[in-house]
Amino acid sequence: MITTIIIFLLVLSVIVFVHEMGHFVSARKMGVRVEEFGLGIPPRMFGVKKVDGKFKMVWGKGELDKDSPTVYSLNWFPVGGFVKIKGESGEDAQSEDSFAYKPVWQRSVMISAGVIMNVVLCMVLLSIGFGFGMPAAVDNNISDKAIVSNKSIQVIQLLPDGQAKLAGIEAGDVIAKVGGQEFTTTLELNGFLADKLDQEVVFEIKRGGEIIQKNITIGKYSFEGKESVGIGVGLVETAIVKYPWYLAIYKGVIATFIWMWAIIVAFATVIKNLIVGVPTGVEVAGPVGIAVLTGQAAKMGIIYLLQFTALLSLNLAIINILPFPALDGGRLFFLILEKIRGKAVKQEWENVIHNVGFLFLMGLVLLVTFGDVIKYGGGVFGAIKHLFGF
Repeated sequence: MITTIIIFLLVLSVIVFVHEMGHFVSARKMGVRVEEFGLGIPPRMFGVKKVDGKFKMVWGKGELDKDSPTVYSLNWFPVGGFVKIKGESGEDAQSEDSFAYKPVWQRSVMISAGVIMNVVLCMVLLSIGFGFGMPAAVDNNISDKAIVSNKSIQVIQLLPDGQAKLAGIEAGDVIAKVGGQEFTTTLELNGFLADKLDQEVVFEIKRGGEIIQKNITIGKYSFEGKESVGIGVGLVETAIVKYPWYLAIYKGVIATFIWMWAIIVAFATVIKNLIVGVPTGVEVAGPVGIAVLTGQAAKMGIIYLLQFTALLSLNLAIINILPFPALDGGRLFFLILEKIRGKAVKQEWENVIHNVGFLFLMGLVLLVTFGDVIKYGGGVFGAIKHLFGF
């Protein structure tokens, strides 16, 4: 679990660092003064700034001079990072190097840059993954230039009333053997199960590095108007797919947009179900849950961790662009209002709205984290106690 915590902090730091780098670079390109670019969360341990061609150290958490050059700092809590931009809260609106002074389109670019960088990070990681060989769904349309290995059948969906769900099968599980036989196509597996109606069959499931045996009774299920014999799961054929570098880049970009659309549709479905009062059937993970998932991906191998990091980066990008107060999307929404109205919302009111939104989000994170702690708490608390010598 200690390894899981360390890997999670590294993954989160990379994602947040890339996000903040987007804000930093765009602000500098737009002529806005960046007061501080920090690694980790304050208070500041130390920093460095360039004065008259020489580097000068900045110690502790003291306030910076108003016209100080950019301070590059290392902070005490080693997670992610931040960018402090002049005028980001509406102050110094008359100063040409202030965020508040710039036209709406430039401020929109600076706000959106972090999200764009997270999407780019996803593309880069997936391109690298496809270049070395990465798990992917396989079909008849796969390029003949791809090298396909380690074919398997993976669970991607479970029916709420299915025997698989009751037996503890999880999405992401790989079906290694059924009835002592190995299958590499869903057609072969479904044909085998069709003759086993109402019989108990032994399933060997691969989850991470473990092999788990489950005795499951084969039943008849209806899904989207179609009847089938099985255990109540949705399956997909997967394999390790490797492309030449030029195709790997193309596939990485395409996969990013496919994932993006799937995440947006999933978010929209969940929100719609919440509005109409229909159970979402979705589990939400907070920091603890995501840390556990990160650890599971790491156990499966570096490529799986790379893939999970890409997915996490894309998820955070989409969440961050939502038009909710305190998020980048919320700030972008106020800029759109300013453009439509011809004048900005009073800065005091906007700040209040963002602060309320931030408190709501923190409350939501704490609530979800509480659920995660109940689910995973023993291992997490044990690791923390061991890590800090409690």
